Amino acid sequence: QVQLQESGPDLVEPSQTLSLTCTVSGRSIIMGAYYWNWIRQAPGKGLEWMGAITASGNTYYNPSHKNRASISRDTTKNQFTLHVNSVTPEDTAVYYCAGDWDYGSNWVTGRRGSWGRGTQVTVSS
Repeated sequence: QVQLQESGPDLVEPSQTLSLTCTVSGRSIIMGAYYWNWIRQAPGKGLEWMGAITASGNTYYNPSHKNRASISRDTTKNQFTLHVNSVTPEDTAVYYCAGDWDYGSNWVTGRRGSWGRGTQVTVSS
C-alpha cells in the first residue's frame, strides 16, 4: 500500500519561496511508469493540478504554474519536493501530493491513485 505524507511550512510570507516535501512509503519513487503529482485546492475552489515528476525524473507542469513551480526529488529518502517561487496570498491553499499511473488536469478530477492527507499553507505577512 502506497502512503504519502506532505510536510512543510504552515505560513509563508509573500514573495518568498514555498517548499513542500512529500515522503512516500510502500513504493519506490523510481519504480515503474509512475507519476508523482502535486495538487492544491484554494478556499472555495476545486482541485488544481500543479505538476508531476515521473519515476525516471522527467517533470511536467500545469502551464499556469510553469514559470513559478518546480519539482525535485531525493531518491535516497524516497521524497519529492514542490517549490513555488514568489508566492502571493493567491497561493494560499491545501496542498496534496499523490501517486498514480497518470497525471494532469484531467486526471486530478477523478482523484485516483494514492493521496496524502494534505497540508494547509497560508501566504500572509
